[in-house]
Amino acid sequence: MDNEHQWAAPSSAAPSDNDLERELLRRISCADRDAFRQLYIRYHQRLSRFLIRITRRYEDVEDVINDTLLLVWQRAGQFRGAARVSTWIFGISYRCALKSIRRSAVPAKAAALQIESDTAVADDVAQETEDQQLIALGLAQLSLEHRLVLVLAYYMDHSCEEIAAIVNCPVSTVKTRMFHARRKLRSFAAAAAAR
Repeated sequence: MDNEHQWAAPSSAAPSDNDLERELLRRISCADRDAFRQLYIRYHQRLSRFLIRITRRYEDVEDVINDTLLLVWQRAGQFRGAARVSTWIFGISYRCALKSIRRSAVPAKAAALQIESDTAVADDVAQETEDQQLIALGLAQLSLEHRLVLVLAYYMDHSCEEIAAIVNCPVSTVKTRMFHARRKLRSFAAAAAAR
């Protein structure tokens, strides 16, 4: 083997998604529209999945996504890197969703009861497997806080620490909400199985 090639420095690892997103934010803070377009493409679908599970109102999802990404555009220079970019963006999205829910004419509890009659959701649920249907209906029965921690943890793959940063509460509160949410889901599943 050629000694010259044996001692070659290893190539640097590819940048992580977070590193790429930090660079996009840096460019966005300089009004780089192409960087914003790239970030928009990276986050639109993820935010859609997150928000439909939180707001349960399809008609509000696009508005909340647009509000979220407008704030990202306006505040990209304020990102300090204390958390992952996704944690920062989901925190903004969460607060925008709360504002949307508060503005909604239907209070959160009434919306949870409405889920069974909502044809758009019913059409979606009809296409899912029986287990997915049960989970979706179970999530609909949970309070916003309980539903939020489960969606962020299991659908969006955020850690308890990241969820705490997103919803601006202690990690212990996130863990408590997670415990109660899972317990309520198990009770719902047991009751549904008994039918």
